[in-house]
Amino acid sequence: MAAELDFSPPEIPEPTFMENVLRYGLFFGAIFQLICVLAIILPVSKSHKTDSDSFEPKNSETVKK
Repeated sequence: MAAELDFSPPEIPEPTFMENVLRYGLFFGAIFQLICVLAIILPVSKSHKTDSDSFEPKNSETVKK
């Protein structure tokens, strides 16, 4: 009865070029999405200091002078 069982591995065809492109494209797409999500979650520190004067609205007296 043991001679009737076939324990050989199944024949799996080699992946085609398009299957490889799809596999690696999905892999790099997932990495890109993780980087984008981490960029949103993690705070980014600014290396330069901005002048607060440049963001203040100018009133009409300063513009006339």
